[in-house]
Amino acid sequence: MKKVEKLDNGLLVAAMPMNHMESVSIGIWIRAGGRYENELNSGISHLLEHLLFKGTIKRDMKKIKEAIEGRGGSFNGFTSEEFTCYLVKLLSKDADLGVDILSDMVLNPRLDEKEIEKEKSVIIEEINMYKDMPSHYVHEILAEMMWLGQPLGLPLAGTAKTVRAITRDDLLSHKNTFYNPRNMLAIGVGRTGEGEMASMARRHFPSGSGTEAPGFEPIKLAQKAPAVRVHTKETEQTHMALGFHSLDRSHPDRGILNIMNIILGANMSSRLFHIVRDEMALCYEISSSVRKYADCGALVVSAGVDHNKAAKSLEVISKELARIKTEPVSADELSRAKEYYRGQLLFALEDTMSHMLWLGEKVIAGEKNFEVKQILERMEKVRAEDIMRVAAGIFTNNNLNLSVISPLKDDSSIREAAQIG
Repeated sequence: MKKVEKLDNGLLVAAMPMNHMESVSIGIWIRAGGRYENELNSGISHLLEHLLFKGTIKRDMKKIKEAIEGRGGSFNGFTSEEFTCYLVKLLSKDADLGVDILSDMVLNPRLDEKEIEKEKSVIIEEINMYKDMPSHYVHEILAEMMWLGQPLGLPLAGTAKTVRAITRDDLLSHKNTFYNPRNMLAIGVGRTGEGEMASMARRHFPSGSGTEAPGFEPIKLAQKAPAVRVHTKETEQTHMALGFHSLDRSHPDRGILNIMNIILGANMSSRLFHIVRDEMALCYEISSSVRKYADCGALVVSAGVDHNKAAKSLEVISKELARIKTEPVSADELSRAKEYYRGQLLFALEDTMSHMLWLGEKVIAGEKNFEVKQILERMEKVRAEDIMRVAAGIFTNNNLNLSVISPLKDDSSIREAAQIG
């Protein structure tokens, strides 16, 4: 990608030509999501995203599906904390059709009253389903703990109460506030050029500049002591999510954090998987992950364990988090983590859709210096002492948050085990 172009109407346009491919993946990204909501309208971004697939003023739901799938294509959408994205993958000859349909969806949704009520019911069932999935719900509890009273702590799908209360006028207001070209990115990856993508965007988006969309409230962190919350529920396993406030998406140490996460729990050769699962047989599934937002982030370790092994598992996890702060990783372990990072990134960028999702998020978020060569060069410079330094700033007792879903009546052993040395 050579540049990001800003059209007269404020729309950002980007393209990554991959002319050896037959397909093109197109995304319309919008700065709207869970962080732009509050306790009264929680879930409105997610509900609106669902409804955009129910038809526009000039195309009904059936015509949208047939137009894309009748050309061999596929389309979808998702809502995250900071963005909403609508995406389509088509043969390159049908790229203009993709931009036409996506722009029609985001600019001219029908928002039929009957469809709104039907989709509310579907989403409430989705909310109930996830509450019955402890491996998912434990993360929802953790988010609420880490960002208590703030939009990041609210469930993305909302609650049954908030979803029921959303009206068509609320949806229109939300759409008119956030869904204008000044708050959007149109990006194409595959057999398309930068000039071609800009021409299609000019053709299908209005020329008016629109209004400036509001931003979200900056995060407020005030944690001064470890926090533990145990949700009592009859489950087959005890599910745990251990979360630490971490680095934001533009922090200069973000690459170090990525390598550290790989070493800890991002794959089957990671420390946590090898020790907790393979060597000690304390669990079937364990992993770590990083979440990066504009002004904050989190590193999360999650596991599903036998009820009687919960405290022991937590002790071993805590020991490994403490060890990475004080004991340098070996040269071999560091090299393997870097190669894993390199391989996973390059594999993802071979696919037009994965590449579009990776690049689109970086562009809409306003990130700088994300050329692949530069990223890999920064990654190669990560040293063992860098990992120890970053780990020391994250893995402290006063930065610890633990959510647990378990039928255990006495959770004292779990609470005692939640300590980082």
